[in-house]
Amino acid sequence: MSEFEGVAKALGQALTKRGYSVLTPVQTAILAPELEDADVLVSAQTGSGKTVAFGLSLAPTLLAGEDRFGRAAAPLALAVAPTRELALQVKRELDWLYEMTGAVSASCIGGMDMGGERRALNKGAHIVVGTPGRLRDHIERGSLNVSELRAVVLDEADEMLDLGFREDLEFILDAAPSDRRTLMFSATVPRSIATLAKRYQRNAVRVATTEEQKQHLDIEYRALAVAPNDRENAIINLLRYYDAKSALVFCATRATVNHMTSRFANRGFSVVALSGELSQNERTHALQAMRDGRARVCIATDVAARGIDLPDLELVIHADIPKTRETLLHRSGRTGRAGRKGVSALIVPHNMRYRTERLLDSANLEATWGKAPSAKEILARDRERTLADPVLSDPLTDEERAFAAELLERYSPEQIAGAFLRQKMAGMSAPEELLDTGPGDRKESRRDAFKGGVWFSLSVGHKQNAEPRWLLPMLCRAGHMTKREIGAIRIFNSETFVELSADSAERFVEELGSDMTMEKTIRVARVDGLPDMPADGGREQRGKTYQGNKPAWDPQAAARGDGPKKKKFSRRADARADAMNDDRPPPADRPQKPRGDKPWDGAGKKAKGKTSYKVKKPHRGQAPGGPKSAGDAPVKRKKPKKHAD
Repeated sequence: MSEFEGVAKALGQALTKRGYSVLTPVQTAILAPELEDADVLVSAQTGSGKTVAFGLSLAPTLLAGEDRFGRAAAPLALAVAPTRELALQVKRELDWLYEMTGAVSASCIGGMDMGGERRALNKGAHIVVGTPGRLRDHIERGSLNVSELRAVVLDEADEMLDLGFREDLEFILDAAPSDRRTLMFSATVPRSIATLAKRYQRNAVRVATTEEQKQHLDIEYRALAVAPNDRENAIINLLRYYDAKSALVFCATRATVNHMTSRFANRGFSVVALSGELSQNERTHALQAMRDGRARVCIATDVAARGIDLPDLELVIHADIPKTRETLLHRSGRTGRAGRKGVSALIVPHNMRYRTERLLDSANLEATWGKAPSAKEILARDRERTLADPVLSDPLTDEERAFAAELLERYSPEQIAGAFLRQKMAGMSAPEELLDTGPGDRKESRRDAFKGGVWFSLSVGHKQNAEPRWLLPMLCRAGHMTKREIGAIRIFNSETFVELSADSAERFVEELGSDMTMEKTIRVARVDGLPDMPADGGREQRGKTYQGNKPAWDPQAAARGDGPKKKKFSRRADARADAMNDDRPPPADRPQKPRGDKPWDGAGKKAKGKTSYKVKKPHRGQAPGGPKSAGDAPVKRKKPKKHAD
């Protein structure tokens, strides 16, 4: 054993070499004596050291009391991860952890050379790490022998189920020996994980650290309210304000990743993209650029960045609000790892505030609400960083002192300081001016509390199918404002009146320009005071003629004979009234349509110039003109179709 209690000697030496002095809570919990040969279901916060934890837990099972491994015949342990990046990361962690034991590891990862993986497996490996689909392919092809497995580890098990790998996982677990150990590690334990554990684990022990029940203390959560069309500008200002060594921006789609990557690159940021459409080689180069400092900003999708560990990641930005609490926790868990501090910032459009509040409540997180950093705040932060730059306080060497004296002889101190500032700010992107349109208080955001507004007239109405659901976003786009600055909307047949807040009215006019038009065809005019409602009426009066207020029927007044009697409806009476109002001649005087085969002109006479119809011949087998009974009805035969030769 080593100085770390419960850790094998070789692994303890590797931890000391790596700089470990104490173990994290989840690593300490997994080393409990009663869990040495048990199946476990571990739930802990991201960045808590789960990879090292299951590596320490596997050691007694794999080494079986020995200090080093013997020759590798068949794999003894199998670790399954949801993504290529996470699988490679797990392999790297296990390589340095088992370095002193002589363990040989191999990877089976989708997108990599399958032939090279097969050759590595044939040479022998004690530990195999891979993704579900590629591992299943090797098992089905016979290149991966799982008959000697002693343990199977599912890392980020909840994510693998979300990505649709259930069938592959079940195939792998069914192929493994039944007496193996099964260890499941996940940041959250939904019902799907509990069901999988119940089926494939034997008397599994649930391990949950105390930190799981409370907010991650090393992560500062911030929610920044922005205008919907200011999202990208807010992200630029956020990157400039924190000036993090490395930052990760999460987007919902690949298209958004490509768009933001190109825009941020044009703004001077050293940025890389990480999405599923990239090849494995491109993704590896992107992560390596982040690790060695050549890139400082990574724009990624949820799946591509799942479980990756970037050193010195100080800032996580949610460009798109996560849909689930699990996604929020996994995204934010990329920072604040291994005792380091980090910031998780959510860019919240005003119309997404309530949904974001519910998301934070469901995740048991408390975020500090505010606005995105302004240009003034960013410039002030730049001054603070410049004054605190250690370059200014480091002692000068003899050569530097001599050259500084020469500079002071030629230039003034102000000129030298100005040149230093210009060189310092040369590679920085200029901050963006954001719209100062923060959301008001929840009680004051009601439409009935909108007062003191300015009215505008639009040249569209019901005739043009005008509706608030498309007028509202059109106004927001044209005037660069939010729906909270728009009050009442009154739509009439050929005109619409819109009420805007007094603060946004002037800006709305400036954005429209001198032509005062929207969408090229809609004319806008400012109305002084309250608008005069047109006589054509609103939606409720279209298609009807106003007939005044009619007195309602009062049964007591009707009984006294004072009020109007209630109208009684009778089908027979209504039919009689219709007959009295009919202008047609009575039935006896009307010409009757004959039932023969002659054409009818409506006057009871044979139509002139019209050929009379021929009398149909009697059916075969019946005398001409003979009586026809019900049973002797002729059978209509279909004519045979003519086929072209």
